[in-house]
Amino acid sequence: MSAWFRGKKQPGWLAVGLHGDHVDLVHVRRAANGRPEIVLCDSYRTEGSETEALVRLRKELKLDQYRCTTLLKFADYQMHSLDAPNVPAAELKNAVRWRVKDVIDYPLEQATVDVLDVPVDKSGASRNHSVFAVTARNEQIERTIKPFNDAKVPLEVIDIPALAQRNIAALFEQEARGLATLAFYEECGKLTFTGGGEVFMTRRIEIPLAQLMEADADRRNQHFERIALELQRSLDHFDRQFNYVPVSKLMLAPLPQDIGLQQYLATNIYVPVEIMDLATVMDFPRIPELKHPARQAQCLATIGAALRNETAAA
Repeated sequence: MSAWFRGKKQPGWLAVGLHGDHVDLVHVRRAANGRPEIVLCDSYRTEGSETEALVRLRKELKLDQYRCTTLLKFADYQMHSLDAPNVPAAELKNAVRWRVKDVIDYPLEQATVDVLDVPVDKSGASRNHSVFAVTARNEQIERTIKPFNDAKVPLEVIDIPALAQRNIAALFEQEARGLATLAFYEECGKLTFTGGGEVFMTRRIEIPLAQLMEADADRRNQHFERIALELQRSLDHFDRQFNYVPVSKLMLAPLPQDIGLQQYLATNIYVPVEIMDLATVMDFPRIPELKHPARQAQCLATIGAALRNETAAA
């Protein structure tokens, strides 16, 4: 093992978001009561290649002292909802791997596959048991790892945006209730349905953040209509599939500025719509700029990645 993996690590996770022209760094640790604190949230210009940026940040910020995680981009992975194979838990991942060979458009030996369990009805009333198979091409995983390896930054985990959003949603959930969360990112919008800190359902909305924010009034209204329709359909589908998890509300992630989306959705879907404010569930006393919705919006996915469970295995 290389020397840059040795030594005592800082508590919590450091999430590294690579965005081409800039790098976002977020370090989260949890207080004794479990409440998260963001102790670092900064953005840095790339200035050269991503590897060169990581080398500079490793030296300046001593990144080798952290457990680091990063996210795949939305285009680099897929989530497939499948019926859970009837096999022992130890064999589940291998059984799912063989099953996805029929739903991916490249050879199975070129795929990295992970499995997320979807919680079942604890009352036993529902016999349906499903899982998510998360698939990505091996070459994409290698491409994600390469700048970290080249810069000797210890990358322990590669995660996906859907789970980063799940980590944030978990802070807003009510016991025994489901939560719908809608956020918009550089590539697209993401709708998740979670409960008990687990993902039940996800939907992708093909409206990137910039497209939503920069649209003129007519085009923006078309986006609003499309978003509301997708929400209505998804809420109805969730109610049919998971009627044992009543949805308490839709949590709308912060946007760079108020464009009226919350008000529009509140009058067009049948659950309450609230705008997410991270200050209500997290502390960041040393980072006052995070009080502003625009900064929360910019760093949302990276913050979610840094909220990874403290005991999660690499």
